[in-house]
Amino acid sequence: MYRFPLIYLASKSPRRRELLERIGVAHEVIRLREHPERGADVNEDPLPDEAPDVYVQRVADLKAEAAFRRIRMRGLAPRPVLAADTTVCLGHRIFGKPADDADAVRMLSALSGHAHEVLTAVVLQSAAGRSAVLSRNTVRFRALDADEIRAYVATGEPRDKAGGYAIQGLAQAFIPAIIGSYSGVMGLPLSETVGLLRELGHH
Repeated sequence: MYRFPLIYLASKSPRRRELLERIGVAHEVIRLREHPERGADVNEDPLPDEAPDVYVQRVADLKAEAAFRRIRMRGLAPRPVLAADTTVCLGHRIFGKPADDADAVRMLSALSGHAHEVLTAVVLQSAAGRSAVLSRNTVRFRALDADEIRAYVATGEPRDKAGGYAIQGLAQAFIPAIIGSYSGVMGLPLSETVGLLRELGHH
């Protein structure tokens, strides 16, 4: 349906790769350093009193900038860079990726029985400039009991997932309603992403 040139994806997320493949966007992954002891390319810690929408847009910007620097340092072919960041928030509380299983249990217990927001910021940077968009989505969890939460965490699915769950996985059974973009909750809102690519003339 769309014809886009090859782009760089500044993410190791298999979900984002899968979503790009669904709409036929060819891409190569630019991996960013994540280990703090070896010098992470992007510090994803929220700043004091930082609002969730400001936080997620700032981190996506930093990822795009870090990827652009790596491309120049490696002498790679100049191509557009797509970066994204997703966070879950309950009010002003930011729920990133759980540090461990106990942290995942804590997050899911807090989300149980409540509606929360999933914010995904997308940045597209190229020689023509930079464009960004923010996808806001509301996800409602039914009430979960402690045994159900522990059983889900034991599957390992919450690891490396913002908010401690994957909407495309077993956690679908927890969600009676969503308002917004399903792909945005997965980690890359496709409609908005296509809009950014078209804005920069890649169509």
